[in-house]
Amino acid sequence: MADAAATPPNDTIFGRILRGEIPCDQVYADEHCLAFRDVAPQAPVHILVIPREPVVNLAEAGDQHQQLLGHLLLVAARVARQEGLSGFRTVINSGEEAGQTVFHLHVHVIGGRPLAWPPG
Repeated sequence: MADAAATPPNDTIFGRILRGEIPCDQVYADEHCLAFRDVAPQAPVHILVIPREPVVNLAEAGDQHQQLLGHLLLVAARVARQEGLSGFRTVINSGEEAGQTVFHLHVHVIGGRPLAWPPG
């Protein structure tokens, strides 16, 4: 079996969603990213914000992604407001040891219930 981290991000389930091969419950889209509801939500509101550019994870991002990374966080805040969240958590898992299961950079926007700390 091939290493999951070696899969190019455009060949992941998120790549297939971006190409329209798999439907999603879209909540926001622009030329840089797509935001949609997680199919296995960990809270009443659980939205994923993914870049259209195939970046594996935060550890693989470079200086050329600075503007994109900022945009993803601004979109995360926008969709949280759109969902009526007064408080929310953003999570970016980077690498298998951190719990990343889809190797295409994505920001989790989680809320709608009290969130404990530490998270895991």
